[in-house]
Amino acid sequence: MEDDFKHLVRISRKDVDGNKKIEQALTEIKGVGLSLSRSICLTLGLNTEEKIGYTSEEEILKIEELLENPQKFDIPSWMLNRRNDYTTGDDLHLIESDLDMTLRDDLNRMKKTRSYKGRRHEVGLPVRGQRTKSTFRHSSTVGVSRSRR
Repeated sequence: MEDDFKHLVRISRKDVDGNKKIEQALTEIKGVGLSLSRSICLTLGLNTEEKIGYTSEEEILKIEELLENPQKFDIPSWMLNRRNDYTTGDDLHLIESDLDMTLRDDLNRMKKTRSYKGRRHEVGLPVRGQRTKSTFRHSSTVGVSRSRR
C-alpha cells in the first residue's frame, strides 16, 4: 500500500499535497471551502481521515466531476459560489482561474457602468459601508502629534 502513495495529487488543474487529509486537501483548491469539502466527502463516501495521497484515480475523477457539476450530485444551491449568474442566470460553482476571471469581469462591469461599488473600487476606498474616518488611510499618517518638553 505504501507504493500507491502519491505526494502530489492533481485535482482540477491544481496540485494538492498528498500528505493532507482529504477534507483539508480539497480546501487548497480556490473556490472550495471546508463546508463544500465536507459535503464532497459525504456525497462520494470518502473517508475524511484518509490522506489524499492514497485515493485512487477513479475517486479523483469523481471529485473532479463533482467540482465541474455539483448540482448533478445534489449539492444544495446555497453552497455554490455563483448563484444566479449575471450572464446566464444559472447557479454555478467556479474554481481556480474561472473564478478569478469572472470576479475581474464583474469588477470591470461595475466600473464601466459607474455604479457606486465600481467607483469605490476604482478609487480604492471601502465598498461595503465601512467607516473611513479612522481606517483605510494609505498615505501619510494624520493625527495629533504630541509635543515634547
